[in-house]
Amino acid sequence: MARILVVDDANFMRRLVITTLVPLGHEIVGEAENGFKAVTMYRSQKPDIVTMDITMKEKDGISAAEEILKMDPNARIIMVTAMGQRDLLSRAIAIGVRDFVVKPFTPERLREAVTKALS
Repeated sequence: MARILVVDDANFMRRLVITTLVPLGHEIVGEAENGFKAVTMYRSQKPDIVTMDITMKEKDGISAAEEILKMDPNARIIMVTAMGQRDLLSRAIAIGVRDFVVKPFTPERLREAVTKALS
């Protein structure tokens, strides 16, 4: 299945994403708690998909997604965001993010986003 990089500043949220995706056969190639680490890990790991939180300290998810998409226009990024971030989501879609999942998400919604990004 897919090799996935999980990016979120909250450890519990990374755990939730991982425990949803690993049983489906996906491999987690890395975890990052901010956008700087996400970009570095993307460069070294070349994952098939990135799940990316929007609001993080140091470097937010939109900035990290922009940087990743500049280096790899085919990057598959799924934004994972809290309710009420419509402006940021619009910007994310405009720069080339594949999909978004709103927190709190159901396992089914995350699986659907990953499947869609892979197709």
